[in-house]
Amino acid sequence: MTAQLTAPDPVEIPEWTHADRRAVDVAKGLAIDAVEAAGHGHPGTAISLAPAAHLLFQKLLRHDPADPTWEGRDRFVLSCGHASLTLYTQLYLAGYPLALDDLKALRTEGSATPAHPEYGHTPGVETTTGPLGQGLANAVGMAMAARRERGLFDPDAEPGTSPFDHTVWVFASDGDLEEGISHEASSLAGHQRLGNLVVLWDDNRISIEDDRAVASSEDVLARYRAYGWHVQQVDWTATGGYAEDVEALHRAMAEARDRSDRPSLVALRTVIGWPSPGKQDTGAIHGARLGAAEAAATKVLLGLDPDRTFQVPDEVLAHTRRATERGARLRAHWQREFEAWQKAQPERAAEHARISQRKLPRDWHRALPRFEPGEQVATRRASGEVLSALASVLPELWGGSADLAGSNNTTMRGEPSFLPDEHATAAFPGHRYGRTLHFGIREHAMGAILNGIALHGGTRPYGGTFLVFSDYMRPAVRLAALMRLPVTFVWTHDSIGLGEDGPTHQPVEHLWALRAIPGLDVVRPADAGETVAVWRALLERADRPVGLALTRQDVPVLDRGPHGGLAPADLAARGGYVLAEASGGEPQVLLIATGSEVAIALAARRILEDERIATRVVSMPCLEWFADQDQEYRDAVLPPQVSARVSVEAGSALGWYALLGGAGQAVSIEQFGASAPYESLYRRFGITPERVAAAARTSVDRARRSAR
Repeated sequence: MTAQLTAPDPVEIPEWTHADRRAVDVAKGLAIDAVEAAGHGHPGTAISLAPAAHLLFQKLLRHDPADPTWEGRDRFVLSCGHASLTLYTQLYLAGYPLALDDLKALRTEGSATPAHPEYGHTPGVETTTGPLGQGLANAVGMAMAARRERGLFDPDAEPGTSPFDHTVWVFASDGDLEEGISHEASSLAGHQRLGNLVVLWDDNRISIEDDRAVASSEDVLARYRAYGWHVQQVDWTATGGYAEDVEALHRAMAEARDRSDRPSLVALRTVIGWPSPGKQDTGAIHGARLGAAEAAATKVLLGLDPDRTFQVPDEVLAHTRRATERGARLRAHWQREFEAWQKAQPERAAEHARISQRKLPRDWHRALPRFEPGEQVATRRASGEVLSALASVLPELWGGSADLAGSNNTTMRGEPSFLPDEHATAAFPGHRYGRTLHFGIREHAMGAILNGIALHGGTRPYGGTFLVFSDYMRPAVRLAALMRLPVTFVWTHDSIGLGEDGPTHQPVEHLWALRAIPGLDVVRPADAGETVAVWRALLERADRPVGLALTRQDVPVLDRGPHGGLAPADLAARGGYVLAEASGGEPQVLLIATGSEVAIALAARRILEDERIATRVVSMPCLEWFADQDQEYRDAVLPPQVSARVSVEAGSALGWYALLGGAGQAVSIEQFGASAPYESLYRRFGITPERVAAAARTSVDRARRSAR
């Protein structure tokens, strides 16, 4: 075992006193009463995990209830978000800005205690959890971010001496470890040797369908050992009865915290809902209230008044609120270390201040690349050039790919890989503080890990795969949107334009499926110029995720100079803009296109203009950004009086009809693709200038007829 990364808690109190025992009983009673009051919820795990939660929040976790966002804090993730009362009761008892009335309002409209913990809603909640396994994967991202930030700001400090050293703690359930995402994330965590990650697995062997034996019989501990984790087991049923041996759990968790050579799993064998006399160790207590009689009987066993609810004796609250004093001392100790670091490292301190606030350096955009008109450049390659160009000016920007780096163009040239030294290769040299991420073939975990990186601090993560595989990561993408995280998902091979790989790899329905996620910006640039512009725009925003849909095939770099007649690419930041104006400035028809189909729309415009049909081409790289513009601007781009409209996109037309209106036509693909050269596929499916021109004529005719 190597030296610990997390500094020892200078005020840690390892003794487990009668006051601690009473506080645990009170926490169990609060969990019972909150679910009874709501009429629904998940009391069982919150009851049986109360001793572990109290131990963590009162004796092990480095936190300050008076400052929930203190940078030097440990992170705690309740991956089993259905057991939200495990967290809520500890936040209240420790002195976070959460009142007893908030526990009484569990799962009610507008309360600070929603059914599952929600990031940004309740102080002390580090991430939105509920979908099982997501929190565990977020925690892996947090642990990776902590290591990256230490490498940026204090790489030479001895283990345990840096203000950037802290622990990421996780409570996980059987369900978390059954979900496939946990396999992906845990495997990567072991490979990365994340010694700052500690997971407590609540091994209670009960799920909604009662005994998990009906669905699971694997050796979880062997699995985690095979991943390369440090594994310990604490069994509260080992005596044949049930004994909450908190001292044994404390020793195991402290040992896990003090490991720095690998992540740690502490398997805690519990009985769900103990000591409920009639429902413990059953599925009945997992996801439903106990009922009045069972609640009263359990309170008697806990030494609580069965006729009272939400009992918090003054002496118990006084004891648990000592966490605020402990937290103040911990924070003051850290602050002294941090200020000493700032004094010793003024340049790094200035960079840290900027990055932690997600501010961009002055004139950073001057590093962005330029592309010559007439070149043929796939937007995936243009994106890669942007990343490499920004490497030296934006150290906070980092990421990689799910084993598709060469295809996604997600590797910054010359930047080392983020991995333990022993895992570096000739193709990807690197070290533990590197920059290029290798997620392996783990798309779902990649999405959730990126979320965890963003949640941890100021760095800006990105991750790449093929657009068709966004299906594998959709739950994590949805949560990124829900939490408004500045994560960039780089999705390449965005249409039938990837050609011979065939229908399994050709996204048809994906763009609109992703656009259906509220709060996700889906951006499909037309050429290299737009690719540069949208990267600049998304980096200037820090309040929502972005999905970049990029081409495999080359597309022309549009001539936006004085002789090209096309609008500047910078206008792509507005989501949609007039790329090519109709002759005379009064369009008869609008061609609205995205991505690689913009060039096709421009070719169709030439056909139509030769026929004296005044045609405007609108490039629409991001419908969400366009919707953010004021009505005057949107009407200027898409004049309401021009009802002849054609959308052009090599995918489903599902959502385009909202812009097309009754006279509009969609040039789209409403079936799966095929395996053939992409030029043949575009002809086969009618994504051609001639087809677009024909659709425009039809739309113009329809508009004329409807105007009569």
